[in-house]
Amino acid sequence: MGPVIGEDGLARCPWGDSDAVMRAYHDDEWGRPVVGEAAHLERLTLEAFQSGLSWRTILLKRPAFRAAFHDFDADRIAAYDDADVARLMDDAAIVRNRAKVNAAITNARATVGLRDHGGLVALIESHRPASWAPPATTTDLHTRTPESAALSTSLKKAGFAFVGPTTMHALMEAIGLVDDHLAGCHRSSAA
Repeated sequence: MGPVIGEDGLARCPWGDSDAVMRAYHDDEWGRPVVGEAAHLERLTLEAFQSGLSWRTILLKRPAFRAAFHDFDADRIAAYDDADVARLMDDAAIVRNRAKVNAAITNARATVGLRDHGGLVALIESHRPASWAPPATTTDLHTRTPESAALSTSLKKAGFAFVGPTTMHALMEAIGLVDDHLAGCHRSSAA
């Protein structure tokens, strides 16, 4: 399937025209670069929490995630203790999954640890593909690539959790390391 034409006459990736929430995310955020450690940690954390769920669910809960995880300040999250884990597990406004909560804390600690080695942003950016062509149809989309597998491996070596190749490809799409807006979509670099 190729792009669909929305009520506003704009061509979009099919998932990006399903409702107002997804349309806003597609048009205004998905595939655009983010800046700074906290923004990268947020996207990495939310991609992990999304695993097995719909992205729409995560978007609707994102304000609560930001509040619960102190705007993804790595230093604050890295200092979380058992009381913080209990607080997060009691917070119905976020996804309450102990493995994912623990991974978020582990990943904040690993982020702090990376600061002496170039930092999280540089590590993620170093896995940008040398070239990338937007897919023509949904059947041309990848769920993992050699670059996402390499990013996964690098993050795991640095102590990160819940960073498998498929989740890392989703991260790469979300922050614009790859342009997976379908060719013909008004947001595609091929448009």
